[in-house]
This record gives sequence, structure tokens and C-alpha cells, in this order.
Amino acid sequence: MDHKMLIDGRLVSSDRMLDVVNPATETVFARVPHATEAQLDEAVAAARAAQKKWAELSMAQRRERIEALAAAIGENADDLARTITQEQGKPLAEARGEVEWAQGYLAHTATLELPDRVIQDDAQFRIETRHKPLGVVGGIVAWNFPLLLCCWKIGPALMAGNAIVLKPAPTTPVSALKLGELCARVFPAGLVNILTDDNDLGPKMTAHPGVAKIGFTGSSETGKRIAAGAAATMKRVTLEMGGNDPAIVLPDVDVRRTAEKVYGGAFLNAGQVCLAVKRAYVHDEIYDEFCDALADFASQAIVDDGLKQGTTIGPIQNKAQYEKVKGHLEDARNDGTIIAGGEVRGGSGYFISPTIVRDVRDGQRIVDEEQFGPILPVIRFTEVDAVIDRINSSDYGLGGSVHSADVEKAAEIAGRIESGTIWVNQQLNIGPHIPMAGFKGSGLGVEQSVEGLAEYTQMQVINIARG
Repeated sequence: MDHKMLIDGRLVSSDRMLDVVNPATETVFARVPHATEAQLDEAVAAARAAQKKWAELSMAQRRERIEALAAAIGENADDLARTITQEQGKPLAEARGEVEWAQGYLAHTATLELPDRVIQDDAQFRIETRHKPLGVVGGIVAWNFPLLLCCWKIGPALMAGNAIVLKPAPTTPVSALKLGELCARVFPAGLVNILTDDNDLGPKMTAHPGVAKIGFTGSSETGKRIAAGAAATMKRVTLEMGGNDPAIVLPDVDVRRTAEKVYGGAFLNAGQVCLAVKRAYVHDEIYDEFCDALADFASQAIVDDGLKQGTTIGPIQNKAQYEKVKGHLEDARNDGTIIAGGEVRGGSGYFISPTIVRDVRDGQRIVDEEQFGPILPVIRFTEVDAVIDRINSSDYGLGGSVHSADVEKAAEIAGRIESGTIWVNQQLNIGPHIPMAGFKGSGLGVEQSVEGLAEYTQMQVINIARG
């Protein structure tokens, strides 16, 4: 089936089409247009024109339209979930969760406010701050949550009074284009534009003089290129990038219960989550028991096409990532002991069983690099201070967790880790009301909540002399 892009309120195609592959079958299930640079220019021009009128609306009027998009997503939930599974691979239950999350995120973002703040109001001066729209936002998103990440950009961009030109990942563009069909019915022409490409329009969007900000979610390598490309035009950037998130497990935990939490935090979406557990540090006293519990959970996984009932782990999303994860499997075999998984399924589809590898250490590639796939290295430790030093030596700093029966002790340890989010006795508890930020190579700026909304505005100070 062929799909169309959204430019200036119209659903349009192009002379060149791109195949979209289902990663569970390696067959083409859809085709999308390859946008030209001229179409990018057209989309930016349309966005600039629409933004001026949109910025004049009240927050209440913007809220009404964003809530309408959230409702439209709910009305089309089944079709969107099935599309997500077909192009991304995740089990249908997880895809339904993504649709619900996208709908809820937009609904919550619509409730946010950015009120003026009075700094001084006396006989001499009235000084206040205001939040002004930036103009046109360029949104560039990754392939692991193809609908949700689009909404993460559209919601705050529009609520802050901007227009947006959105570019989904080339391997998962169909959900975004279906979202574009809904946007065409909900928003004024030109306010939301969605273009698809073959990973060649990103640099042009980043350098485009008509784009005032880039909101990006994806790999750290791409994020660094975006930051460099945006410098020439002094664009604002928000970069939500990769992580190598640790889980620290102290010896006083309930082993099986905690292992279940860590397993769930590591293997959601086949490990293709920026905030997933990428390395587990387990105290020597419970190391063997904890590894065995993780292996038991991994052995119960059902790895298959996400459209099949009962599937708990789908395929790796694309062939390039599949080859990369297979390389990490080789590292796991060479550097440690695989106690669960490790198999690459024959036949069609990019399937890898959830893999637990023990007896590994810092300095090995399987520990130091982000796998972004269904592999969890488990590292033995005895001294917490040494573990914190090893964790903080990473170039990443997105998320992490600490698990202990002593909550105060765990919270103290959490405060010493250089990451944007540290959970205590839980994993992946995120929400649209909770700010998300990364340390070091994991990001720049803030996503979610009021702080994330403010990233889509320019602060202005009005300073009035009296008398």
C-alpha cells in the first residue's frame, strides 16, 4: 500500500517511492514517498505562514485542537497499533500501549501552562518574563517508538505556539504518515507537515534557515551531527539521545522480585529503548542466584512475529541494527558466559532471543557500549563506591536504577550517579508530567512536563520604568 506525506494541509506523493519492510517477515508491506529538497522548502514555507496565525491563538484554543488530535488517535487505535507492529516489530500488546501512551501524552501536554512571571513590581519598575514561540520546529525521530515520538514533538511544539515539520525514521514512516492524515483533519493547513526520506533530508532540515529549532530523539552519533549542523544558524536544539543505563542491585533485595523488574526494564521492545537497562551490576553475595533468576525469565520469553498472539519479544527493527546486535552476541560469547538466549533464529525475520551474559566486566565492549537490543550483561561487584566510579566514567548519562531494601541508602547512591533519571526499586517509570534529561553524551535540554514545553519557547524580559 502506498502512503502520502502531509505538506501545507495536502496529502502528497513524490516521483520516487521507498519500500517499508516488516522486520518479522523481511517483506515489503508499504511504500512511502521520498521527499525532495523542494518539498522540504515548501513544507517550511507553509509552516512559517501557518505559525503566525497559530501563535495569535490563546492557549485554550491551542489546547482544544491538540485534545482533538488525541481523541482522533484513540478512535484509530487498532489500526495504528497494527501498523506499529508491522513496521517496528514490537508485540501487538506493546504497540497498543504505545498508542495509548501517545494519546495520553498529548492530552496531558494540552493541560500545561507557561504563565508570565513577575520578577519585580514596585514604584520604580515592573519586570516580567514571557515565553514567546520560536517559529518553525524541525522534528526528527527514531524508529523504536514511531508514533509516540512524533507526538512528543508535535504536542509541545504546537502548545508553545510553533508550527512543525516532522521527519520520521526511514524504516518506520507509516505510523507517522497515518498520524499526518489525522493532523490534516484537525489542524490548519501548514501547521503540521510530515515528510519521509531515506536519511538524506535530516542535514538539510538542520541547516535550513527557515527552521528555528530541532527537536531530536535518536542515537548520540546523529545527535552530535545535528548539534554541529545547527550551529551555523544558531538554532535551538533539544537532543534526547542514547544511554548505557546501569542497574545497581544490592545484596538485601528480594532476588526474584528484583530480577523480574530488571528483566522487564532490559527487554521491553526487545531492548530497543533508550532508557532500558543496558548493564546490571549485582553484588557478589547474590550474583549467582540473581543471574539464574534472570536466565529463568529470559527462557520463558516467546520470540516471534508481534502480530501472533502470545509473543513477548519481537524482532530487531531493521537489518543494520540486527547485524550490530549480532556483533554484540559474538562479544558476549568471547568475553563472558551466555546463560540464556544467544540464538539467532533461522529463516526470515530479524529475531534474536533475549540473552543474559554473566562473568563480564567493565572495559569490554558488551558492557561499555549501548547494545540497543535483547542482550543484558551482568557484572559482579563488591564495593558500591567502585561501581559508581565505573558507571560515571561512561560518556552516557541518560537513566539508571538502584535496588535495595534500604530505600534511604538507595536514594543516596542514586544521587551520586551522573544520569538524568535514576529510579529506586523500579524501572522505566516515565510520564508526561516528569521531566526527562540526559547528562553528558545522552542529551541536551529537557523533554516532557513544563520544563520540556519551555524548551520550545524563547524567553523574553519586559522591563518597564515607572515615574
